[in-house]
Amino acid sequence: MARVIAVSNQKGGVGKTTTAVNIAASLAAAEKKVLLIDMDPQANAGSGLGISAESSQVTMYQVLVDEIPIKSAILHSELKCLNLAPSNQDLIGAEIELVTAIGREVRLKDSLEPIRDLYDYIIIDCPPALGILTVNALTAADSVLIPMQCEYYAMEGLSQLLKTITLIKRRLNPTLEKEGILLTMYDRRNNLCHQVEQDIRTHFGKEVFQTVIPRNVRLSEAPSHGKPVILYDINSAGSVSYMDVAREILKRYSKPKTAEKKLSNSSQSSPSLNTTIKPTPIHTDGVQI
Repeated sequence: MARVIAVSNQKGGVGKTTTAVNIAASLAAAEKKVLLIDMDPQANAGSGLGISAESSQVTMYQVLVDEIPIKSAILHSELKCLNLAPSNQDLIGAEIELVTAIGREVRLKDSLEPIRDLYDYIIIDCPPALGILTVNALTAADSVLIPMQCEYYAMEGLSQLLKTITLIKRRLNPTLEKEGILLTMYDRRNNLCHQVEQDIRTHFGKEVFQTVIPRNVRLSEAPSHGKPVILYDINSAGSVSYMDVAREILKRYSKPKTAEKKLSNSSQSSPSLNTTIKPTPIHTDGVQI
């Protein structure tokens, strides 16, 4: 059964979607079956995989509001083991339309039950706000991964998010865990980054990923080309860092030697960068991976 990981931070601009897309891609490169769910109305996770919001008539809006089976929304990506459940701007309306709906907090959780056995990991890209969409994601998740930019204001946002997680755990999802805090946009030349990292590691200890994500030009360029960074430049610092994060996750839930071997093999040869993405909806009784 898939482990469901929500990538969430109430503060915007911390690398949340970049993290969701590239962790999903790195896990897929390790031959894990991965579904990336875009719960952000901006639909940036889809564009980061080169899939436009118009690629499917069924999106997460219909899944949540009309309770259409999520398998009707799933699209293939360029990576063999990575699928996407897309979003679009209609999802903004879900915040209003679900206000009076029965069981509004568990719509996503219920929709995932029929497909959880078909994947190893389900990664949810949450919007940068605490609303019904984020509540749905945290209620459906086994754990929450928190990207955090190495700056003072991000530390303040972290304390607010932890309060939210505690509330969700108390009221809606008692088994919700912290997957970990991931330090992003790390600049080793900046003394503040070092200070923030030291403070976070001192306070949260093993809950902080050992890997940090550096500021990296290739990592920033990749979304404009519609590719995760491992397809855009597999040898870049950003690509190596996200593969290291994937290794940390795989070590927790897989046999360490297998995880290391598959990710090592994927980093030795870059996937084709000229492959044209042709997302196609899946309309079979089961999701094809």
